This record gives sequence, structure tokens and C-alpha cells, in this order.
Amino acid sequence: MPANFPTTPTINQTYTYAGASWVWTGTRWQVGLGTVLTGATGATGIGATGATGIQGIQGNIGPVGATGTAGTPGGVGATGLTGATGPAGAPGGAGAGYDTTTSSTGYLALSAGTTAQRPGSPPNGAVRFNTSSGYGEIYNSSLAQWLQFGANPVVSVEYLVVAGGGAAGNGGNGVYESGGGGAGGFLTGTTVVDLNAARNITVGAGGSASNGSNSVFDSQTAIGGGRGANGNAVGSAGGSGGGGTHPTTAAGAGTPGQGFAGGNGAPSAGGGGGGAGAVGQAAPGTASAGNGGIGKQSSISGATLYYAGGGGGGVTASQGGLGGGGGGSSGSPGGNGTANTGGGGGGAAGSVSSIGGLGGSGIVILKYLQSYTAVFSGGIVVTTATSAGYKISSVTSGTGTVTFIVA
Repeated sequence: MPANFPTTPTINQTYTYAGASWVWTGTRWQVGLGTVLTGATGATGIGATGATGIQGIQGNIGPVGATGTAGTPGGVGATGLTGATGPAGAPGGAGAGYDTTTSSTGYLALSAGTTAQRPGSPPNGAVRFNTSSGYGEIYNSSLAQWLQFGANPVVSVEYLVVAGGGAAGNGGNGVYESGGGGAGGFLTGTTVVDLNAARNITVGAGGSASNGSNSVFDSQTAIGGGRGANGNAVGSAGGSGGGGTHPTTAAGAGTPGQGFAGGNGAPSAGGGGGGAGAVGQAAPGTASAGNGGIGKQSSISGATLYYAGGGGGGVTASQGGLGGGGGGSSGSPGGNGTANTGGGGGGAAGSVSSIGGLGGSGIVILKYLQSYTAVFSGGIVVTTATSAGYKISSVTSGTGTVTFIVA
């Protein structure tokens, strides 16, 4: 049965029921100390599921696991890009020289290029194909030149060739005055001649009552100067022409490229002989002679000198042209041309037996590299000097040959 608490309890009144005690507090019944009230077991409650709690803190890293077995090798990767070219290696040592023969019917390819593309300092024996000439060539260091296969070695020679000057005319045929002699022909330039091959050389003599004689070097021939007019005749043609005389005779012609014509005569006056640089002066009037034509300069010898001047006309003291021309005279004989200049002789006057001046002898001067030697045959009079890497051979007389060899 249920507990039946008193209805009018007093304070601290105790009520016991079923082993449990209660005390009246004046307002309510309170379970006494030591009393445990056990009710019947209630039915299980059904509550809603609570919210998920927050994630806990990450735990410490566990120990390293055992090494797994090796995987299958991967395939070969693609080829990478080519790297930059490295610096050139040091030159290898010189290879051993060799001699060899071949039975090949093929070819050996040579370096090829134009003449302008020749190497600046090739070794002796270097070979190449010259596309300018269309021939193979080999370098000869002793000659300092490229030689075409099968060709003779050559030497370059600068030259001056002056022929003998013409004599002036003489009096005769009732004429006292004579024209001046023309200068010897004047040639200068550079030529190429074969080594070890003799070449002709001649120095022309000055004229004596005649034209001067020719001078020669190899293929170059200077023509002797023309004689001046005498005895009412005309002047003679030559390297440079002789002057005319009384009364108005014509002068001789010069040779193109070598000299000029003489000047015409006048009454009682001779014209000047032609020079290498200008025509002889015509007699300007009665009893007034013309001057000789001027010569030409050359510095091949190392000094700048005139050569091949015309002789002055006769009757008055006329002037010979610069370059060894003899002066004209009012008497006899006229002035001679200077030796080894090719100057013409000067005219004379005074009588029918007046004698004109002689022509000056010619000269041949050759200039070539001092690595060569010019060998002259007997009978040649020559002096050779050296200047600035060249030899200069001055031939003053004789006829013969000259052969160039390596010094």
C-alpha cells in the first residue's frame, strides 16, 4: 500500500515507511539521512541522436613502413636538345710527311679561287686552281710569285730605253745654216720577261752626219733621232724629227709614242730638232734659229733627269732642248748632244762647209727586285746600283744580251 503521511505533523516529526524515514521540516517531508529510496525501474526513454562532435587532434606520425618492392623500370625518355658547341680544341701536332703513289683514275681536288683571292703569305710549294686564269698554279717563295703549271718563272722589269740622237745638218749646196738634230726615241714602262732566258739589249750610238741608232731591250725598240736638214734638204724622220733649214725646208716627223717632229727652217735659219716632250721650234724669222724641243723626265735611276732633248737650229746661238740637246751655233761646229741622253746635235752656220753637232748616245736603264741578278754578255758596258730593295742597271754602250736569274 502507499505511504500514508500524517496530515498534521509537527516540526521534526519522523515518519517511517518501507524502511525509509522522512522528517517534517515545517513545510515539507524530507528524506532522512542514510535513507536510500529506490524507485521502480522506469521505462527506457527514447531521445533524439545528439550532434556529431568536432574532429579530434591529428595523432603523431607513425614509424616509417618497410621498403616496398622495386617497381618496373620506366621507358626511355625522349632525346634532349643539342647543347651549344664547345670551344675549339688546341691545334694538333704536325703530321708526319709522307710520300705516296696511287693508281687512282679519279682526281685530287685543289683549293680554288680568283687571282684576287690568293693567300697573302703562302708556303713554298703551295698549289691551287686559279679561276681567273683557268689554270693550276704553284707558289715559288724564292721568286715571291705564283707560277702557272707548265709556265716559265718570270721577273718584272721596269725599263727606260732611249735611242741615239740625230746629228745636226751640215752646210752645203750654197746653204750655210743647218737644222738641229732630232732626239732619240724615248720609251719607258714595265714588262715581264722569263727567268734564265737571254734577252737582246743594245744602246744606240749618236748620229754623225746621220740619224742616231736604235736602242733595244727585249721587245722594246727606241728609234734613233732624225738628222737635221742641210744643203737645202729637208729634216729626216726619226724617234724625234730633225729640224728644217734655209730657205723654208720642212722638218722631219717624229715616231708616235717616242718623240715629236722638228721645226721648219726659214730664210738663212735652221729649225730646232724635235724632242721627246715637244716639237722643235720653227725658225721664227730670217736669220733667227729655232730652239730644240724639250725632252722627257724619268726618275728610274733614282734621280729625276731629262732625256731626249732636240738640238737647236743653226745661224744664231739657239738652245738645245732640256734632255741633252746640243745648242745651235752661228759658226761651226754646232753643239754636240750629251752622251747617254739621246739628245740631238746643234745646227751650225758660217759657211757652206759648216759642221753640225753630233747626236748624243742613248741609254738603257733596267730596274728590278734585288732578289734577282741581271747577267750581261760581253761587250756590254753597265753599272748596277741597289736602292730601296731594287737593283738598277744602267747600260751605257754595247750590244748583246741580258739574262735574269735568281740572286
